[in-house]
Amino acid sequence: MHELDCRRMLCPMPVIKTQNEIEKLQVGDQLQVICTDPGVMQDIPSWCRVHGHTVMDSHEQDDEYILTIRVENHGS
Repeated sequence: MHELDCRRMLCPMPVIKTQNEIEKLQVGDQLQVICTDPGVMQDIPSWCRVHGHTVMDSHEQDDEYILTIRVENHGS
């Protein structure tokens, strides 16, 4: 599991950082994104749908928003 810290970043930076990180990963890898901007709970799943990746889990914990994404393809 790879981890990406996007705490204290506001839209659109968490989505951009997530996209850049996923480009480095292999199909089947998982990326856990940790954010403090509640907008990511809609923005990152929307980006994943467009680019064909799967959100395995998303939840809020201690004022942080944590999403786990499975990389489904290259060329995101």
